[in-house]
Amino acid sequence: MRNRVSLFQAVVAATVICSMAIVSFAGTTQQKLVEESTIEQVVRRGVIRVGMSTFVPWAMKDKTGKWIGFEIDVASRLAKDMGVKIQFIPTKWAGIIPALLTGKFDVLIGGMTIRPERNLKVNFTIPYDYSGQTICAHRVLAAGFKRAEDFNRPDVTISARLGSTSVPAVKRHMPQAKLRLFDDEAQAYQELLNGKVHAVVGSIPMPAYQALKHPDRLFAIPEPFTRELIGIAVRKGDYDTINYLNNWLRMVGVEGWLKDRHKYWFDTLDWEGMIQ
Repeated sequence: MRNRVSLFQAVVAATVICSMAIVSFAGTTQQKLVEESTIEQVVRRGVIRVGMSTFVPWAMKDKTGKWIGFEIDVASRLAKDMGVKIQFIPTKWAGIIPALLTGKFDVLIGGMTIRPERNLKVNFTIPYDYSGQTICAHRVLAAGFKRAEDFNRPDVTISARLGSTSVPAVKRHMPQAKLRLFDDEAQAYQELLNGKVHAVVGSIPMPAYQALKHPDRLFAIPEPFTRELIGIAVRKGDYDTINYLNNWLRMVGVEGWLKDRHKYWFDTLDWEGMIQ
């Protein structure tokens, strides 16, 4: 009987010790995850590094060389609410996800559409804006074209930005057309102005904006033929950062601030004089 009691006590003692060890390990692991989270590192550093790429009017430089645009406003408000400074890191679109993964910047706020193949590489916040693909076309080469379907012909050449969602949109909706890709959106529109392609496919409102700038040579089909949700991208597994960003987006959304900023940059041209 005495041996049985001793054995029972030993088992209980071992169980208690194991439980304490597990709790201690879990606590240590949780603390390590917190310390390694991007949001914690940003707060300690006092600077948030934001990856972005130039898209009018998402992110662009004004006459003085200062960054302006919808995404610039979003990132700047985020930094202000966090009480940290901000550093913008412009990156070519085709390599922007690899740059995030290698730690070149902390978050990617660059008008990025949430897509399954991207979500395999990064985590996205809840959507905070939307976009869609529209068309800017050459008045002579695309004379009489009125819908996206009109460009789905083998004798039509369309340009788009490499790595953008315009590429799969063209392949899906205009599979018969020839596709030319450019690293920079400005190159694609220059090719259109030179009469080398029939149209450029891009995210709203850029195609309409280019048509307004060059009404003698270009016209726009402003109705989007796709609809896309936009999110902030972070490295996978960083749940503290995702949690913070999601709650922040909900807050500024409820305030109406996001809606106001979207209206200014996408529904008006009040900012046009800042870049000319």
